Amino acid sequence: MKLSIKENYSKRELDRQITSAYYERYLLSEGNALPTTNKTIDEDDYPDTRILDFYSLEFLDLPKEYSESDLKNAIVKNLKDFILEVGKDFTFIGDEYRVQVGNHDLFIDLLFFNRELSCLVAFELKLGEFKAEYLGKMNLYLEALDRDVKKKNENPSVGVILCSSKDKNIVEYSLSKNMSQTLISEYKLKLIDKKLLENKLNEMKKILENNEE
Repeated sequence: MKLSIKENYSKRELDRQITSAYYERYLLSEGNALPTTNKTIDEDDYPDTRILDFYSLEFLDLPKEYSESDLKNAIVKNLKDFILEVGKDFTFIGDEYRVQVGNHDLFIDLLFFNRELSCLVAFELKLGEFKAEYLGKMNLYLEALDRDVKKKNENPSVGVILCSSKDKNIVEYSLSKNMSQTLISEYKLKLIDKKLLENKLNEMKKILENNEE
């Protein structure tokens, strides 16, 4: 209800969020709060301050075989639906956004600005499983953004590496001693089984209840 009120969903948008199990995915992603700024108000009132573990990109309608460029272009073509999925506080800046480091031109797949958090958010798109070396490249992007693009009144930039799959242990080890402002999320091109997410949510609640005891 809080999400619907804040986001001012239309009937079509609300139906899509229910169908895609956005609520369940949001609760299961409670460890993925953006690491950029302390909230002065309860985060539950600001759904856009959390990066989801799982994104549903069923609206892209991609073929069985596709490239990273196809994925990026499909997101740009369906930008309204993508922003509905990641959060309406995200404002699109551009794709293949160029930053320069030394004599090298680097290109960020997708660059957004998050109005609530007042920070740049860079999305890097990957077709396969997350690899630890992706983090170094994203850190370079974020440093370039913070030095040359970020305005003085804005918070440090945040990175999101969006992969088709990830090994939780690889992610944990990669981030354990890293001060990076980067989060790793999965995307699916088909709607995620809502019943499966509900079961995972119930398991998480039981674990929390047992820990409290």
